[in-house]
Amino acid sequence: MSTSPLSRSALGHFAARLVSVALGLAIVVVVARQGPQQQGAFSLLVATEAVFVALFSGLGLVIARQVSHHREAAAAWLPGALALAVAGGLAGSAAFAAAAWGLRGDPAYRFLPLLALAAPLLLLTSTVSGLYLGQGRMGPINGLSIAPPALALLLLGGLALGGQGLGLLAVAGVWLAARAVVGVAAALLALRAGGPAPQGRAAWRAQAGFCVVVGLTNLVSWLNYRVDLFVVERFAGLGEAGIYSVAVTAAELLWFVSSSVSAATYARIGAPDAAQAAQLTVRVVHLNLAILLLASPVLVAVAAWLLPALLGPAYGRSVPLLLLLLPGTWAYAAASTLSAFYTNFLGRPQLSAAVAGVSLLINIAVCAWLVPRLGAAGGALATSASYLLAIVWGLVLFRRHAGLRWAEVLRPHPGRLLADLLAPLRRAGR
Repeated sequence: MSTSPLSRSALGHFAARLVSVALGLAIVVVVARQGPQQQGAFSLLVATEAVFVALFSGLGLVIARQVSHHREAAAAWLPGALALAVAGGLAGSAAFAAAAWGLRGDPAYRFLPLLALAAPLLLLTSTVSGLYLGQGRMGPINGLSIAPPALALLLLGGLALGGQGLGLLAVAGVWLAARAVVGVAAALLALRAGGPAPQGRAAWRAQAGFCVVVGLTNLVSWLNYRVDLFVVERFAGLGEAGIYSVAVTAAELLWFVSSSVSAATYARIGAPDAAQAAQLTVRVVHLNLAILLLASPVLVAVAAWLLPALLGPAYGRSVPLLLLLLPGTWAYAAASTLSAFYTNFLGRPQLSAAVAGVSLLINIAVCAWLVPRLGAAGGALATSASYLLAIVWGLVLFRRHAGLRWAEVLRPHPGRLLADLLAPLRRAGR
């Protein structure tokens, strides 16, 4: 198999994600320089929004699977998916409004009224992304990842030039508005393409189980990624949560590499040939782990130099937390590729839920024990341990369903791995 699916598309998506991350980090700098407490509150906003979007992610993945696995026209599914996304957003708006009333006076969650206002439109971008994911079109996906932080920074720049303050609520409002505007624009552009008549209610009822399982799976996954932050805020305080969130953000930069490769091969993993799907999954897992092993020391060195200088001396305490997070973060890079195999090839997203659920339960239990004793360091240790143990379980499930030997799963092919690692450099040299 050519290295092109693992290099050209992945490299383009990775470059786009780097731009998106850089723009997002610029927004984080605006908030973090106001102090760890402000950063803690903003990180809780971003985490809450991500968990909400994850709950309805099955809508986009229905489109992706019908296109990549069954070769159906995506336009037949898009209108219904968008309508359901708006309905889900309205339900989320009501839930956030109720939570805002219940948590009124809590400074950690003062963003909830803004989230309630934006919620009806926050699910559109992920739903439209499913269309392009199934088609293997990384260009539009890249655009949708860059547009929200770019628009947010543009709006923040306009406010600053107009002499307006850029406090936490101003930044939160701009962030949510940018995501809503991009979602509406993406939906309108996707609908303009037209196509066959939309699928009716009967077709969507047949997909309801898949949507629910995918949504719950991704909800568990995102809670797994963020439950430690909420526990740190409850037991160690909002300021500690701000310091910890910076360490988590730095550690998860590694996943932008692995998720770029996984996203670029998502459609191919859904190919009907079982042997091809299994071998490609193993190949991408090995490539992701090798890249992250090389990138981790660089990340630590850059973080140790840049975080205190850019955000302030208080954030130097994020670096030891980053070191504690890295072993689990490195191992869990395999999760996105394994999830693509479970969801897109097998059509069994509940297997992803099993992996994420094991990690979440371990994370909650160990965090609840360690954070009151060790503070944010306890959250980092608990998270790293939960990721390591869960990915072992994920590999057991993958091997069972792929029909491979342990040697095939764990032992990379040296020549092929080296070729995959060098492929981007060879293309750059042409």
